[in-house]
Amino acid sequence: MVAALTVRLADYASASDAAAVVYILDAYASDPAGGGKPLSHYAKTHLVRELSARPQAYSVLALDAGQPVGLVNCIEGFSTFACKPLVNVHDVAVLNSHRGRGVAVRMLALAERIAQERGAVKMTLEVLSGNVPAVKLYRRIGYEGYQLDPEMGTAQFFQKWL
Repeated sequence: MVAALTVRLADYASASDAAAVVYILDAYASDPAGGGKPLSHYAKTHLVRELSARPQAYSVLALDAGQPVGLVNCIEGFSTFACKPLVNVHDVAVLNSHRGRGVAVRMLALAERIAQERGAVKMTLEVLSGNVPAVKLYRRIGYEGYQLDPEMGTAQFFQKWL
């Protein structure tokens, strides 16, 4: 655990928080787990403005002695079966220097409290199967593969670029 760690909701209107969101997300995007390519100039310059324009979005920052070391981006969706909100954890990023020290656990705990305050029925996330440390962490804190009927198997995540 990091002694001087602060975990809090990001304030998109704060220049320092906005810079922290972009800095951590860019570091994550540049990592093999995030695709291995830095954010585009467009994403770097528009990300926080676009997040702040969406009331269903929120971000959690982790700061070690005031320096950004982690980020969780969440986007609220809707569970039609439960007829209640759900929260998708879209990004979980921790700088290499702080991995394995409980940063992600603390950020996800706050993200979960915020989701509960919003009345969310569940949280969802995607993780690459090769990211073994992340898979182990998510399972340890209660995430599991999505299924309705075990005979139908677990859900798979697909995408189509537009």
